[in-house]
Amino acid sequence: MDDLLAQNAMKIILFAGDARVNCKNALTATEKNDFEKATAEMKAAKKNITEAHKVQTQAIQNEMGEDSKSKPHSLLFTHAQDTLMTIYSEINIANHLIKIAKQLDERLKNIEK
Repeated sequence: MDDLLAQNAMKIILFAGDARVNCKNALTATEKNDFEKATAEMKAAKKNITEAHKVQTQAIQNEMGEDSKSKPHSLLFTHAQDTLMTIYSEINIANHLIKIAKQLDERLKNIEK
């Protein structure tokens, strides 16, 4: 594996990992009905996962422009892609959970009135 591919794999893992932390923070804030913080954390998660996806896309485009048969398979890059997709799924689920929590909170506030 060449150095650039390894660097790209690590960038993907780091950006995606940061997105996971943002997502976890958003869910923790949601537990406390702090939807403002949850929204801010999910915005940061989206930014980080988008950066990871950009690195992945660029790496794939770079490989397609070269003779891909001369490139060995990279287990680290495969791991990075797996990490990216897993955390992307976590973000999607968290967005839905936060939406549900907001709706429940609003309903409870209306009942309490």
